Amino acid sequence: MVSGTEISGQWIRMRRFTLKLLALSAPLMFAACATIGPPLPPSLELPKPPSDLRAVRKGDRVTLTWSAPSVTTDRQTVRSMGPTRICRGTETVLTPCATPVGEAGAQPGPGTSKQKVARSYTDSLSAQIQSDNPSRFITYAIEVVNAGGRGAGLSNQVRVSLVRTLPPPQDFAARVTGQGVVLTWTSAVPPADSARPVRYVYRVYRRLEGSPEQILAGEIPARGERSLSFTDSSIEWQKTYEYRAETVTVIAQENQPDVQVEGDDSPEIKISADDVFPPAVPSGLQAVSSGPGQKTFIDLVWAPVSDVDLDGYNVYRHEEGSAAVKVNAEPLKTPAYRDASVLSGKSYFYSVSAFDVRGNESARSEEATEAVP
Repeated sequence: MVSGTEISGQWIRMRRFTLKLLALSAPLMFAACATIGPPLPPSLELPKPPSDLRAVRKGDRVTLTWSAPSVTTDRQTVRSMGPTRICRGTETVLTPCATPVGEAGAQPGPGTSKQKVARSYTDSLSAQIQSDNPSRFITYAIEVVNAGGRGAGLSNQVRVSLVRTLPPPQDFAARVTGQGVVLTWTSAVPPADSARPVRYVYRVYRRLEGSPEQILAGEIPARGERSLSFTDSSIEWQKTYEYRAETVTVIAQENQPDVQVEGDDSPEIKISADDVFPPAVPSGLQAVSSGPGQKTFIDLVWAPVSDVDLDGYNVYRHEEGSAAVKVNAEPLKTPAYRDASVLSGKSYFYSVSAFDVRGNESARSEEATEAVP
């Protein structure tokens, strides 16, 4: 027979064991609750609308560029995309477009890559939609849809001028002169309405053969002259260049930057800038002989030649009825020379030439004569 005291001890030991078991299992129960949670709703797979849409117009072509979305609107990685709809309208702000003007084909998203995938589309502006009114604009936006054809809305919106551009320069040609490359072309005469806030310029671009870099060589206004020319004096000799020219329509806007619309390019032309052009002919030559009682010599001075590639001068001398010969043994770097190989009682005739770093020598100057006492 078990006494009441023994039953009470057994109950206390069982109670302690139960509390210890609960204490050990509690962290496991809480950890399991933290990982299970309620189920998440399925992703709608709607690509996030791009926010970096840009537009550049050249002639009647508008090139749109943007970055393909890499995540959906619910921050999931884009697994597949449908086409990108191109939306266009004359209103300032577009509403979702029912009839796109074009589509950029479907392209897989960047997946887990952090690098942006660039996309582009080129739209053409018909002659009917272009305008002589400089205040006319067109608005573009895009909508990227998923494989099921559903999208999350339009991208940012960009506006493009609809002003009509001038035709490209005609008869574009180039020739090399001592001053640089001279480019000539025939201009398209712009409308002669000075009240319009529109002006036209021609821009000439140059690139070194084999280089992709285009450099703006110069810009001149188009004011109605038919024949135009521009001299590119910033070239380097003995190099080959390729040139093109374009028209640019510039629209002045009050309190805003000018709108600039590039027209089509002229054909590109290639020309070798070979320097076969001598420096200018020296001028102002003077000859002065030494005085009586001194060692005989004749001093020559002349005006310096200003050509940037000048390398020096040569002095030529002859007597009456004889041919001129060069008297300096080394190139002269300054516009002065002392001729000490002269004889008393004789008269000498002098002339001077200039030459450049490529050995092109100018014609000789006018002669100066001097008699030695």
